[in-house]
Amino acid sequence: MESEVFVGLDIGTTKIACIITELGEDDELKVIGVGVCQSVGMRKGVVVNIEKTVSSIKKAVEEAELMAGVDVDAVWVGIAGEHIRAINSRGVVAIAQEGRSDSEITLEDVDRAIGAAKAVAIPGDREILHVIAQEFCVDAQSGIKDPVGMCGARLETQVHIITGAIASAQNIMKCVEKAGLKVIDLVLEPLASSYAVLNSDEKELGVALVDIGGGTTDIAIYLEESIRHSAVVGLGGTNVTRDIAIGLRTPVEKAEEIKRKHGCAYLPLLRGNETFMVPGVGGHDDRNVTKDSLVGIIEPRMEEILSLVLREIKRTGYAEMLGAGVVLTGGGSLMEGVKEKAENIFQSSVKLGVPTRFVGLTEAVKSPIHATGIGLCMYAVDSNSEARSAKKNAKGENWFSKVLERWKKAGWWDFF
Repeated sequence: MESEVFVGLDIGTTKIACIITELGEDDELKVIGVGVCQSVGMRKGVVVNIEKTVSSIKKAVEEAELMAGVDVDAVWVGIAGEHIRAINSRGVVAIAQEGRSDSEITLEDVDRAIGAAKAVAIPGDREILHVIAQEFCVDAQSGIKDPVGMCGARLETQVHIITGAIASAQNIMKCVEKAGLKVIDLVLEPLASSYAVLNSDEKELGVALVDIGGGTTDIAIYLEESIRHSAVVGLGGTNVTRDIAIGLRTPVEKAEEIKRKHGCAYLPLLRGNETFMVPGVGGHDDRNVTKDSLVGIIEPRMEEILSLVLREIKRTGYAEMLGAGVVLTGGGSLMEGVKEKAENIFQSSVKLGVPTRFVGLTEAVKSPIHATGIGLCMYAVDSNSEARSAKKNAKGENWFSKVLERWKKAGWWDFF
């Protein structure tokens, strides 16, 4: 059997990454191509310049294609930004219907319950991106993950509905299509990242995934294996970079270099009186600056970002239920001292989320920077397998229904 290819396209504020993977006969996900390009047409997860974004997408995809030796024509694309909103909703349906003598729950009943749950009023300028079933309740029995095959008279479900601005989603799709690619699906970025960096135990115990990107910081809370809350904080790594540029009076590009090379977000980690050279701006002379001066700029901003995340988590009521603590991922989590600062603010265990459960170019992508890209490929594999399973089940049900109908017409059913 020929390997299936799945491509994730992470369109971020500071970088665009294309990850090409293939799924072999042993269902092992293998990374075969990676392309990364600076993102120059995005701001806070939203397209602000279509032509520049298209150019960046093309460069990232071409680099990945060259490495993988395959041509890419369709991708799963990550979406984020302050326009993202999420709500939880419930839906109820009756199992016993006219023409049905049994009370066994079918896939059709599950679809009807989810359909009832997502029948909520949303503004005309927004669209539903995801409807994720959290749990089901059959009659008085709650906490059910898969009710198909169970018997009951009433099926209730709770779902997590994620919406986004139609214009923002259309602009991202337009950029990808102008780059010569087909968008198979738009996937919320923290949802994608969770596929790459969280395991089933963490999702069961309760965990908060905090993805610190360039323009935004995305939050996803899991409990009992289901996503319970998702949100976006409109601050990220670019805010830190701009603070450095203003505080040290240096160009933004140089501020980014300083952040990557000398940045630290937690003053107690400093040792000695280290200094570094800061390039001047507008003809001003270069000068030496102490590292504690840099920390004095970075730490307050990181404290603000993490405090806003904590406030959001507390607002949901899940703060005391996170048995697995907090997992940090995204490029912003790589800075020295971010993990320690997060532990200080959250007063909880914090770990760095690194993509796992794949082979191939592991050294090229085994970093929090690529959590979304790898997660998009894993999401694609999962969605593809679910679609095939549903198609197979539908074929089986149709075949069995036809057989029963023929038996009834022939009068054979009376013998059973």
